[in-house]
Amino acid sequence: MKYLVTGGLGFIGSHIVDSLISQGDDVTVLDNLSSGKKKNLNPKAELVICDISKAHIEFLSRHLENVDVVFHLAATPQVQYSIENPTDNNNLTSTINILEACRLSGVNRVIFSSSSAVYGNPKYTPIDELHPIETLSPYALHKLVGEQYCKLYSNIYELDTVCLRYFNAYGNRMSNTGAYRSVISIFMEQHKNNKPLNIVNDGEQRRDFVHVNDIVKANILCSKQKNNFNGEVYNVGTSKSFSVNQIADMFGGNKKYGEIRIEPKDSIAENSKVVLDLDWSPTGDLNMWINNILENEK
Repeated sequence: MKYLVTGGLGFIGSHIVDSLISQGDDVTVLDNLSSGKKKNLNPKAELVICDISKAHIEFLSRHLENVDVVFHLAATPQVQYSIENPTDNNNLTSTINILEACRLSGVNRVIFSSSSAVYGNPKYTPIDELHPIETLSPYALHKLVGEQYCKLYSNIYELDTVCLRYFNAYGNRMSNTGAYRSVISIFMEQHKNNKPLNIVNDGEQRRDFVHVNDIVKANILCSKQKNNFNGEVYNVGTSKSFSVNQIADMFGGNKKYGEIRIEPKDSIAENSKVVLDLDWSPTGDLNMWINNILENEK
């Protein structure tokens, strides 16, 4: 099989590339290096450096010749950045461009990486795929419209698509720089430097943390399904949650409260749909993963 992974030098994308290569598949990576790192490139993958949001459709189509499935992960995954820069629509433009190039090139399927951010403030938990949508940032809105474009391309152009709404991803290669890192990577850095763990609000907000290997597994399962998805949407989460205070306790050390931020109180996935349809089940153990990180620091 021949695959193309956009954002294949990033946190999740590079792990998908590694998994495909381990199966003996032919993989091309498209990445603009804005957040992806060359050190994440699997040496058996072909790298094409380009900005999909600005690339000509013909250019993209050339690299999609004979490609069976595209994993579209390329995006600027920063909610706060999108709020501060609402006219930046690169995430949405990239999605439209890759869908159109796939249509023209005869690609069989596009697997679109979406986000649980589309749900906004949950009306109930756990959150299923029928939960009301309330986008609270341009980032979330672009993900939602990207999903709708995927559905449109399936309905009108018969390009099979599927959308995966990730909850809070963690694992090796996750970003440890920038102002809007995950709480786990922030705590990792603060603990390593013997600093207090900065906790937003009261720390009782709960999140569903899903290991990158489980996210990869969901993507690979989608790529192998024989039946068409036709724009179907799936939550990818564990249906379990931890509070920020509990995460801090796993790291140990002093806590520092004070910063107040408007954010959802709880975000927990209802994952029975992906479990039943794809025979997927999460195996990542957050507590064990953090313990391993702390052991390696010694």
